[in-house]
Amino acid sequence: MNAQMKAVMLHAYGGNDVVQCLEIDRPEPRAGEVLVKIHAAGVNPVDWKIRSGMGQRMGLALPIHLGGEIAGTVEALENGVSGVSGFGVGDAVFGIVGTGGFAEYAVVKVADLTRKPANLDFVHSAAVPLGALTAWQGLFDLGKLTAGQRLLVTGGSGGVGSLAIQIAKAWGAHVTAMASGRNEHFVRSLGVDEFIDYTQQPFEQVAKDMDVVFDTVGGDTFQRAFHTLKKGGVLVTAVAFPKDEAQPFGVRVARVFCKSDLVQLTAIRGLVESGQLKPHVATVLQLSDIREALALSEAGHTQGKIVLQIAA
Repeated sequence: MNAQMKAVMLHAYGGNDVVQCLEIDRPEPRAGEVLVKIHAAGVNPVDWKIRSGMGQRMGLALPIHLGGEIAGTVEALENGVSGVSGFGVGDAVFGIVGTGGFAEYAVVKVADLTRKPANLDFVHSAAVPLGALTAWQGLFDLGKLTAGQRLLVTGGSGGVGSLAIQIAKAWGAHVTAMASGRNEHFVRSLGVDEFIDYTQQPFEQVAKDMDVVFDTVGGDTFQRAFHTLKKGGVLVTAVAFPKDEAQPFGVRVARVFCKSDLVQLTAIRGLVESGQLKPHVATVLQLSDIREALALSEAGHTQGKIVLQIAA
């Protein structure tokens, strides 16, 4: 019988009652993959969105193995051969996985992993890859942000927003961030140049002449953010699905979909190791607490990241 492991599975779409933590066969790495023993996994809004039905729209077939970002150690290599992958058994790594991060083990493409930041433990390392890559690709690939430009980050206290602020500051941008007043101290600690408490005043009346907006909130916030841009600016959203809203404002709009990029992930690790990027973990839960973790993420009021600690 194959070795067993615990993993979070969906056999149907719906609320948290469809989320199960089950014993299943441990996978084996194939060409271009390694088996990772997962020490920690980051929880992201995409996880509960997949559970709620987005998985079907994404073309995922049930059953679905949930979880998209991990930190852990290399447990096994294809055919036990070391060196081919660039990794050896026991190496500490972090990165993103297509599916299956909420488990004791996962097979991961070598191209989706890199060495874990030397100055972070596994829990904090698991709070980085997906959020930081989303921010990087939104700010630079789509937003074309350059040093000295003015950036507005909505949802500055969240897992993605808080990383976007730090990455943009390391790039030399002038950063304004909005969040509720209770998160002001936290957001200011990230190095923002200006803070807006959206509960006290309409943010679009305060933030003006932005070159780039990075939106992590969506909905009404996404719509109002167009008023903060200068002509020729760009609004990049990680959550909304843009239509033709940008044209009347003389700006561009784009939606960022995070994709694996080893060069970018390695650069992000460099920012972490230099102290310019610090992930903030709000809550650490166990794999068996996955329903609670998804509910916290869906509530949307977390300061920083929710992480599952899976191995000691």
